[in-house]
Amino acid sequence: MARHLAKALATLCCGVFFGAAAYISLVQHPAALETGGEFAAHFFPPMYGRAAVMQASLAVIGTAAALAAYFLGAGRAWLLAAVLLVSVIPFTLLVIDPVNQQLKMIDPSADRTVELLIRWGRLHWVRTFASGLSFIVCLVAIEQRAARSQRLGDDIR
Repeated sequence: MARHLAKALATLCCGVFFGAAAYISLVQHPAALETGGEFAAHFFPPMYGRAAVMQASLAVIGTAAALAAYFLGAGRAWLLAAVLLVSVIPFTLLVIDPVNQQLKMIDPSADRTVELLIRWGRLHWVRTFASGLSFIVCLVAIEQRAARSQRLGDDIR
């Protein structure tokens, strides 16, 4: 039972993280840029502050749940899902955060603002991709387990 709960929680966290990251990459950030660099620069700090709390929580909880599923015997796919999801944390801290800090401090009307916002958007795609892969790994692992159980059930009959 604990293994099933861990797999469900990991899948939920990976899916919600991916959904939020995809929304930011595909919709929110491009729309903010379309309104102009100055608006996007004003919008960025509160948007990022709110998103960071949610996504950091999802990454930590999802990673812990995927690791729990792995250690409870769910298979190596859950370890892969954990590694993919947790990878967004050091990537964010080491690669994206320096850009975040510049965006928080820059004069919104500065020439370099749009360049930084575009760079941030490109970097954010890495988080979207990693979380999407993690979610797919979870879904495939669940489906493979279900298919295997179905085949075993058919063989017993």
